[in-house]
Amino acid sequence: MAAVTGALIVDTHFILWQRIKPQFLTRAERDLIDNASVRHISVVSLWEIAMLFGLGRVPADDQLLEVPQGFDLLPVGLHHCRAYAILPPHHRDPFDRMLLAQAQSEQIPLLTRDRAMAAYHGQVTILP
Repeated sequence: MAAVTGALIVDTHFILWQRIKPQFLTRAERDLIDNASVRHISVVSLWEIAMLFGLGRVPADDQLLEVPQGFDLLPVGLHHCRAYAILPPHHRDPFDRMLLAQAQSEQIPLLTRDRAMAAYHGQVTILP
């Protein structure tokens, strides 16, 4: 496994696990996150968490809608939307697709456990 020494975008599930169930994070995942020079959380992840509140799938805790300490907020820009529009349809989840579009546009890896994202070779870091 290659170490991430630059920037990194983390998928929504990592933000939730880090805050609600840190035992779900593996040592390798913690190391990648801790060793990244810049850690991004996308505004898309915060939007997804807000939707999960409404569905009752995560506890409605306003702190989950805050940018975690040590992370930078990555807004959605027009260039991300353009990248989203031309992504091959390997993955149907719009949140995950936007995270991937952001990773491609910013040329930084997306850390995820979502195996369906592996179809986008080179844009994601998936750990076993």
